[in-house]
Amino acid sequence: MKILIINPPHLSIGSRLAHEHLPPLGLLSIGGPLIDAGHKVELLDAEFGPMSYKKICIEVLNRNPDAVLLGHSGSTSAQPIINAITRMIKRQLPKLTIIVGGVFPTYHWNEILQHNPQINYVVCGEGEATALALITAIEHGSSLETVRGIALRLNGVPVKTASAELIKNLDAYRVGWELMGNYRYTYWGKRKAVVIQFSRGCPYPCTYCGQSLFWKKWRHRDPQLLADEIEMLHYKYGIEVINFADENPSSNPKPWREFLQCLANKNLQLILVGSIRADNIVRDADFLHLYKKAGFERFLLGIENYDEVVLEKIKKAGAVSKDKEAIQLLRKHGILSMATYVVGFGEERTRDFYNSLKQLLSYDPDQVQLLYATPHQWTPYFDEVKDKEIILTDQRRWDYKHQVMATKYLSPAVVILYVKLIEIIMQTRPSAVKRLLFHKEARLRSAMRWYTNIGRRVWFYELFQFFFVTRLSRKKMLLKDFWLAQEQPALWQLKPLKYEKDFVS
Repeated sequence: MKILIINPPHLSIGSRLAHEHLPPLGLLSIGGPLIDAGHKVELLDAEFGPMSYKKICIEVLNRNPDAVLLGHSGSTSAQPIINAITRMIKRQLPKLTIIVGGVFPTYHWNEILQHNPQINYVVCGEGEATALALITAIEHGSSLETVRGIALRLNGVPVKTASAELIKNLDAYRVGWELMGNYRYTYWGKRKAVVIQFSRGCPYPCTYCGQSLFWKKWRHRDPQLLADEIEMLHYKYGIEVINFADENPSSNPKPWREFLQCLANKNLQLILVGSIRADNIVRDADFLHLYKKAGFERFLLGIENYDEVVLEKIKKAGAVSKDKEAIQLLRKHGILSMATYVVGFGEERTRDFYNSLKQLLSYDPDQVQLLYATPHQWTPYFDEVKDKEIILTDQRRWDYKHQVMATKYLSPAVVILYVKLIEIIMQTRPSAVKRLLFHKEARLRSAMRWYTNIGRRVWFYELFQFFFVTRLSRKKMLLKDFWLAQEQPALWQLKPLKYEKDFVS
């Protein structure tokens, strides 16, 4: 079959302002097995441009595929965009098979199929084996009810088949790197870059995160095979930067250390960035030199909140002392730390923002990123806050960079001003400026300058967007009613945002 995989344009602030893009690992992972099975597969990455809906539709018409597959890593905020694109495509090609997948579709397959007649199938959960099985069944005219891990319509009613089996061997399906074609994927200052996964899943039960729910079980790649794959990417594609998509790659220290050693032995002079738990950094103190030797330049550490009561409530296992120690250990080994802090887990008052700033200052991370709590319906956190009022009903903005839930004591305008104040204080404090200008490693000075330049643009952009573009809901709506309200129009009927005009023209 002739298959076109589409990475839809997204409203993410980061991808728009940085003018840098990373390849869609999830879609490439789906493409590899399809190619190996003999299908003709192409990637249309509409993030570049970004492409307008009209241009995407024209591209689909010109390529005339038998099936179109769509998905996005930011699946919650991307789904309304996918709905709009597929609706336009289906008008032109009514017989085209359209398949969507990702985290949001996995849990919202029923609503998607109810409100989007143009979408034929939803791939639920891990997609490598399921998408291949679905395409094979469509090609041979087999019964689709026997394909595990999909949602479809039977007699016009959305139904879900039995869950697909967990992929135990992550090396059983290869990533279709060749689909990157002539797209110039860059990161970390216009360096050629890709996204890699060492592992899937997370053993920690944080209530706001769906990693353990979606991936079911923590699994990892073969350390040597992944190191060999990275070496291939470096020499064949000129890749300089590897961005790890893992939520927590070091859950099992033995294979993680083995991977670091395998990669360090290759002496590739790569730049590695990723996320990790602070307590795992402390645990691995005796072999952090391997982190550096393998090429790690920055780790994102989820600090989340200063209040121990809040941390316990959201089941964020960790301790303030370990958070601080992890940052100090990373600095000692020449690795940058980025502390992420989440607003909205509690009913913040002014003193809470003050205490948050004090905690961040005491941590002294190299970089900070403030996010907003986003209540995905499939997480335990949703049940805790379902009776809260939401101020943002446009799903396209549910991207962790926009406040979704109302705060009891502070207005949204005050919240964003406090957030921006904390960011500017943290990035302009003397210790941060000193490292920015005089860090002993030129590569790290360059990395910090790159991040600071992007952060400056994002800082002004987010304020402008909030006060002059974002439309907060004037009608009171509880979170639990957001998905249930029958009078709410289908998500693909949402009016385009003003700054989305280039997408839809």
